[in-house]
Amino acid sequence: MGRNIVDIDEKLRIIGTAHVSTASVALVREQIEEWKPDLVAVELCESRLRSLQQPDDLDNDDLLKIISEGKSAMILLQSALAAQQRRMGMETGEKPGAELLEAIEIAEGKEVEHVLIDRDVVITLRRAWRKMGLREKWRVLNALLWEDDDEEIDLDELLEDSDLLTTMMEEAREAAPRAGEVLIDERDAYLAGRIQQIRGKGKVLAVVGAGHINGIIENLEKPALETTSRLSELSTEPPKPIWPKVLMTLIPISLLFGSGHLFWSGEITFDELEAAGYLWIAANAILAGLGVAIARGHPLSVIIGALASPITSLNPTLAAGWFAGYTQLKIAAPTGGDATDFLALQDYSVFYRNRVGKVLLVTALGNLGSALGAWLVYIVVFFGVVMNYLPT
Repeated sequence: MGRNIVDIDEKLRIIGTAHVSTASVALVREQIEEWKPDLVAVELCESRLRSLQQPDDLDNDDLLKIISEGKSAMILLQSALAAQQRRMGMETGEKPGAELLEAIEIAEGKEVEHVLIDRDVVITLRRAWRKMGLREKWRVLNALLWEDDDEEIDLDELLEDSDLLTTMMEEAREAAPRAGEVLIDERDAYLAGRIQQIRGKGKVLAVVGAGHINGIIENLEKPALETTSRLSELSTEPPKPIWPKVLMTLIPISLLFGSGHLFWSGEITFDELEAAGYLWIAANAILAGLGVAIARGHPLSVIIGALASPITSLNPTLAAGWFAGYTQLKIAAPTGGDATDFLALQDYSVFYRNRVGKVLLVTALGNLGSALGAWLVYIVVFFGVVMNYLPT
């Protein structure tokens, strides 16, 4: 039995695959036809299955939802991960995840039950994103999007050499330890828990990435109740940190109440209060518009972002980038070809030359410029108040 085929017992077999390997597709087909399982468990979730079956399915309604729900970072990370696999697949002549689709299609053709056992990819990415610090996020995105790795990887050798695979997994964990905890350790535990749930339903064949085999085996050696009891915890999306919204709420409130207090107490004149208001409008509008302009957004998107910023900065539930991104989406609506080009993510220039990428970049930089404008006014006003109270 090869290293990438492990019999836990006579009723449970796990096979490890590379998601862009032609050999893995053949292995899956061979194991289902020869071992004749009663149930095929596949390392996929519903959303990943849809993306494999419809890889170019990204329309304008999806983009609008991404903008309004603030999911730009998640889409960027998910697309970058998929693009990395896609580039490797181009070298091997195989589509990413082809062996997983093969497992499902063969099972359906033979009327064998199949089940998806992976955690929802959105939950996985959000847990990883919120655990990572700023430096780790930058390292991950930089490695996925812009670093060129000239070292050729022999996928067949990788599948046969578990020590080499383990070394590569550990190197990835060293570069991004918190992301590694979520993407590797947590998913190992989740996959093992789901496999434990379906044991006893006859012969079970589990098709998973080869990098997860050791972790799954380790978790299956634990008491069954301990393994399955973690599923609820691992399926929970971590709460969003509240401090950014609290901070962005306190800035306008403190400015309004502080300026009002200083005016009514006679510390500042009406002209000075009016000047502070103009500063708020100008700083927010200019920096938000500048952010959209740097993203090479349409002139109307620049104007809308600039006009919205002084108002949205007063309300943490709104964002200037949303309005600018929506305007960009309506003026230069992406096509199916734009979606395909964006999902390929060959280099960072895709954000400027591609309509999908430009919508996301306009949204992100518009929001960033608006936030910087609010902070700038707060710092200037706060510094002015402090200087006013210092002894001369």
